[in-house]
Amino acid sequence: MLKQVFSARLFKDQFDRRSALSMIGMTALTIGLFSGSVQAATTIKWAHVYEVGSPYHQAALWAAEEMTTKTDGRVTIKVFPASSLGKEVELNEALNFGSVDMIYTGAIFAGSAYKPLALSGLPFVIRNYDHWKKYRDSELFDGIKKGYEKTTGHDITGFTYYGARHVTSNKPINSPEDMEGMKIRVPNAPMFLMFPKAVNANASPLAFSEVYLALQQGLVDAQENPLPTIKFKKFYEVQKYINLTGHMTNSLVTVVSGMTKNRLSKEDYALLDEVSVKAAARASDDINEAEENLAQWFRDQGLQVVEVDKKPFQDKVNSYLNSIDSGFSKENLSGISAL
Repeated sequence: MLKQVFSARLFKDQFDRRSALSMIGMTALTIGLFSGSVQAATTIKWAHVYEVGSPYHQAALWAAEEMTTKTDGRVTIKVFPASSLGKEVELNEALNFGSVDMIYTGAIFAGSAYKPLALSGLPFVIRNYDHWKKYRDSELFDGIKKGYEKTTGHDITGFTYYGARHVTSNKPINSPEDMEGMKIRVPNAPMFLMFPKAVNANASPLAFSEVYLALQQGLVDAQENPLPTIKFKKFYEVQKYINLTGHMTNSLVTVVSGMTKNRLSKEDYALLDEVSVKAAARASDDINEAEENLAQWFRDQGLQVVEVDKKPFQDKVNSYLNSIDSGFSKENLSGISAL
């Protein structure tokens, strides 16, 4: 009897020990699987200089939601707006160090690394939104995009319409002569200097985040941006006139760092490319729609909106471009004009 009790207790102890070990093993496996899933998840930092209320930021937030859904949480995007991770030049540099993964940047800024990318930003080259879309979908742009990617090691995953640029000021501008000697803020990239130089204005490159205060304090007389940007940044609060010069049409590119591309599987990177293209299209249509309605909105705010005869400005620009080396081939220029 004693022997049977002893055997029963021994069996129970062994069973309890095996059960405990089994539970420990299952717990370790669960923790390991959980840890592996955490380690496998990738967070992408998408930085830009635009306001949270802009279509660009809203499109980026939409892309972030789509990416989380499409990858079942394997890849998440965190968006950093309004220069929170640096000014535009700094963000372009940050791609090379992996401190950001994705950025919105002007095609002209990105063109400092590969000049043909800035082609569509030449003064008076893009005629309207339909022309811009034809360029976006063209073999010409596809070849330029591949050239940028080969040169920099970074990928362009989206091309977004930024809009036609117009001059705001505290006096009306009806002719190029009205801009002579005017101190006008432009972005800090060489191509933006072409229009002011052509009309004998004094260009003052300033960071985007500094423009409102410079206008308010009278450090500059004028600035130039698309109508939606003038609204987002509230430049109309410190300027009296919006002069519809339409002298340049700008675009943003969505750029993904080569280091980030290498961190993602081919499947997840293809999804990132897909949502970037769709986000760019959404923002582009929103900007175009806003452009069509904002002239009246500014009038309703009490501003003077000046309808400008563009031809004298275009003649000045053409004379200036003919006198310098613009850096673009005749094939590029004739190709975009023919679209």
